[in-house]
Amino acid sequence: MSDITSFKQLGLSKWLLDSLRAMKITQPTTIQSHCIPEILKGRDCIGGAKTGSGKTITFAAPMLARWSEDPCGMFGVVLTPTRELAMQIAEQFTALGSSMNIRVALIVGGESIVNQAIELQRKPHFIIATPGRLAHHILNSGEDTVGGLKRAKYLVLDEADFLLNDTFAKDLSTCIGALPDKNARQTLLFTATITDQVRALQNAPAKGGKLPIFAYQVESVDKVAIPSTLKVEYILIPEHVKEAYLYQLLTCENYINSNVIIFVNRTATAEVLRKTLKHLDLRVASLHSQMSQQERTNSLHRFRANAARILIATDVASRGLDIPTVELVVNYDIPSDPDTYIHRSGRTARAGKSGDAISFITPRDVSRIAAIEERINKKMTECDKVHDTAVIRKALVKVTKAKRESLMEMEKENFGERRKIQRRKNMMNDKSLRS
Repeated sequence: MSDITSFKQLGLSKWLLDSLRAMKITQPTTIQSHCIPEILKGRDCIGGAKTGSGKTITFAAPMLARWSEDPCGMFGVVLTPTRELAMQIAEQFTALGSSMNIRVALIVGGESIVNQAIELQRKPHFIIATPGRLAHHILNSGEDTVGGLKRAKYLVLDEADFLLNDTFAKDLSTCIGALPDKNARQTLLFTATITDQVRALQNAPAKGGKLPIFAYQVESVDKVAIPSTLKVEYILIPEHVKEAYLYQLLTCENYINSNVIIFVNRTATAEVLRKTLKHLDLRVASLHSQMSQQERTNSLHRFRANAARILIATDVASRGLDIPTVELVVNYDIPSDPDTYIHRSGRTARAGKSGDAISFITPRDVSRIAAIEERINKKMTECDKVHDTAVIRKALVKVTKAKRESLMEMEKENFGERRKIQRRKNMMNDKSLRS
């Protein structure tokens, strides 16, 4: 394909061109240039591109173009693994379709099931959902609520590599079972990592007179795991003083004013760190599954607006979130999957900008680091911004005191009880929906 320099050349409707201009999106990215024309032709599509390459517009624009020709019922379903990604995609659909009275329903956990059922009964044009919550409605909310799914023209799996693993298998099967047969709809898969499951779908033969699947990867996603502008470093740390090293890193000359995301593996760790850093007078927010949806939304807004310069997150924030100002990613805990490291690191060094990813390595992390270095085809270098004597002299005593206070607060608040309470609420909502 020759270089395409405008959305008009891709064949999009004039109203969409106006919407894109209003959003200050004027030039298509590589993935958009290659995939949008093929989706408009009616082809199923698999698109592989790094985070930040414009994948949402790639599927949203052609879907909206076709919807505007026949704006009826439940036209398209987008499934994505996290609430935050779903919110972000819904925002883009709403912004793109704002001049056309588009109805977009956001169906995710942490919100009222009853209100969502009412919204689905109104037959929104596009449903942006996490698989678990949409599957719940399909199984429990009745034909009046979800029957319109049988006439949907599009199914999108965003972050498809993640959705196609065992975690989502049952819910994904329920969602797909409520949609038209694959020969009667367009299926669009987008991913930052081409996995064996994605390849299997890519190689499936076309049936029922459908055009063959169109597949396009930008810069061979598997080979370009991390951008060249990303600096990857490590700090060797004894487990019991990780918080002190973190505080020293966040307050060192290099990062004292930087926007930072700190990734941890457990929700309890995220909460301990948030409270500890707050006691140390740092502007901090957190993002994890034991927060309510409103709290999660507020944290993201605060971080994007720079009201908090540090975001502590579990892997709900590792994929796809559009937070363009991050200068440092800290892997406080090392992930077990090297691809998770890639997605975490993808929060910085976006769109040609530079960024740093620093990993805290304890003795038990060595094998995980070896697997990550093999996956990214790059050796980490040792970070020289924090020195042992400085950590001990400046940070250890006050950080230990702040952590102790934080743990006492969490004990008083019964941290961990929220999930049990939410489960009880969901069970009560289920009973009210069935009665």
